[in-house]
Amino acid sequence: MPRHPLSSILTRAGVGMRTPPTIGLPPKRRPLPKWSAAVITAMVIALGTISGASHAEDVNISNRRNSERTSFTNEEIRDGFFKIAFDAELQLGRRVGRIRKFDEPIRVFVFDQADPKRRAEIAAIIDDIRAHVGHLDLAMTDDLEAANLVVMLVRKQDLHRTIRFVYGRDKASQIRRSLNPQCLSGFGKDRHYRIRHAEVILPVDASDFIFYDCAYEELLQALGPINDDSSVPWTMFNDNVQMGFFDVYDQYILNILYDPRIRPGMTKAEVDKLLPEILPAAREWVGNTNALRRAQAGGDSSMELGARCTCPAAMQGNPVTLE
Repeated sequence: MPRHPLSSILTRAGVGMRTPPTIGLPPKRRPLPKWSAAVITAMVIALGTISGASHAEDVNISNRRNSERTSFTNEEIRDGFFKIAFDAELQLGRRVGRIRKFDEPIRVFVFDQADPKRRAEIAAIIDDIRAHVGHLDLAMTDDLEAANLVVMLVRKQDLHRTIRFVYGRDKASQIRRSLNPQCLSGFGKDRHYRIRHAEVILPVDASDFIFYDCAYEELLQALGPINDDSSVPWTMFNDNVQMGFFDVYDQYILNILYDPRIRPGMTKAEVDKLLPEILPAAREWVGNTNALRRAQAGGDSSMELGARCTCPAAMQGNPVTLE
């Protein structure tokens, strides 16, 4: 089997990977599309020497956990789901009004080369998302060939250059004019609205709060719910809301989306018919998983894009998604 293009690019750049890519794909699995040269080049840009200490939860995140609202009516959940799951903050193509989601195992490759602290934090976030969403086969991989979601950890000074390499100069200019993002996620879907690959670009040298807020929002948006809506005050997918953790409201959104009865390409009307059956299951899962976590903690959480913006001082760090 030929080597993945990343191997030769890294060799020419004089860089070795921490864990060599494995050879081949799991048996009986549909081969995943090769990552584009632009994405691989952007990964090389991400190389840098940035060190960090072990993580203790940021006080801003702890304060938000303590004040989080956790009880919602069915209508509040339904309203947010339709606003967040059916649109895109920046639509580089025609609007579709359909469900977009992965319908296969999601394997996450983190290109971090120089910062094991942040890679470990991404791995913990991936574990947290998987633990809180039923029917979601989500895991890390050290094999780029097997990955369909790539996380690029870049220095803040390299963010816009990386976006330009991944999406091209024209689209990068459009993204920058619309948002001037601090971080970004995007995915590509097939004609059946199945997500086939996704990319997340995060600022490795941001503060812990900004890094976690970006990482949770962009990783979750890369799974399908890529719209932001300022009329939904309980979600991280809102320009005026910062979280830094996987909040209960958004657990409902993701559990509805990844219920097996919700299929890629479904319309709002088709989903609306199923919600009376799906909501009780989502409530049970979210309630049980959060009760278990609380008990453990006490000893007895076309291309379509989402981003966080660089906003004016009064809005610094607020999440923004692209249409």
